[in-house]
Amino acid sequence: MFTKKIDLAGAALFIAVMAVLPVIVGNAYLTGVLTVAVIYAIWAVSWDFMSGLTGRENFGHSLFIGAGAYTAGFLNTVWGFDGWWSIPAAMVVASLFALVMGFPTLRLKGPYFALAMLSSAVIMQRLMLIFWEYTGGEEGINGVEPLIDSQLGFYYFALAVLVGVTAVLIALARSNWGLILRAIRGDEATCQAAGLNVTYYKIASLVISGAIAGGGGAMYAHYQLQVSPALFEVVTSITVITMVYVGGMASIYGPVGGAILLVLLTELLRDFGEWRLMIYSVVLILILFFLPQGFIAPLWERFRARFGRSST
Repeated sequence: MFTKKIDLAGAALFIAVMAVLPVIVGNAYLTGVLTVAVIYAIWAVSWDFMSGLTGRENFGHSLFIGAGAYTAGFLNTVWGFDGWWSIPAAMVVASLFALVMGFPTLRLKGPYFALAMLSSAVIMQRLMLIFWEYTGGEEGINGVEPLIDSQLGFYYFALAVLVGVTAVLIALARSNWGLILRAIRGDEATCQAAGLNVTYYKIASLVISGAIAGGGGAMYAHYQLQVSPALFEVVTSITVITMVYVGGMASIYGPVGGAILLVLLTELLRDFGEWRLMIYSVVLILILFFLPQGFIAPLWERFRARFGRSST
């Protein structure tokens, strides 16, 4: 009970800090960086919900992100739909992609699922380039309308979405559903022998993960006011996965910290020019080497356990 109060206090503190940070700094550029960090955090928690809990790592998460972004782009610029319709539409389209891909690929063993999803994202990127008459080719789709004219308003909207999505996923992860997913990660064969429909749980989790990533992709399109085939690239998936590893897998809230930490680190290193990528990589290697379980989630678990014990 007490650890639950600590969790709630920590969440409230995080939300309060994120809410007042752009106001205190009063910097439009920082607000933009924080907005991108929050959208990346939505992608990270969506990846962690399926891959972190079941242990089936999806290297093609960019497939859902890109599908959601292009859905928003087409709906808004080609068919003239209001931007607010694009987010639920993007979630539906991305979840359909997850459903179609989940049936054949989640039956694959070992690294084949990751490779199949990665290949799917690459195929989608190439299709965006081949059918350039409709997709804009390398330039993508420009002229996507903003959801909210105020940059600060869009930031608070994205933050509210992140808080809502994270709360729902934490509730799912701590429910019987989450226990089953963790059991699948621990011993899939035993779960099958016990009569669990493992394929159903994995596909359903992939659909939820894809829907949230697609919604985040639509938000990104309306924030950047354009979409491009680069969203389907493997680097998008790798960036999201790295954020999860840095924050801590299978914790849901760990990826939120990992995403914000790495986006801010990228901006802090911007003045280092050509050295930036090397310093960034070294920091990542050090974190992953010395903290293989991640940085944010294990730190929080340690603090919670110690503070909880001292209060009993």
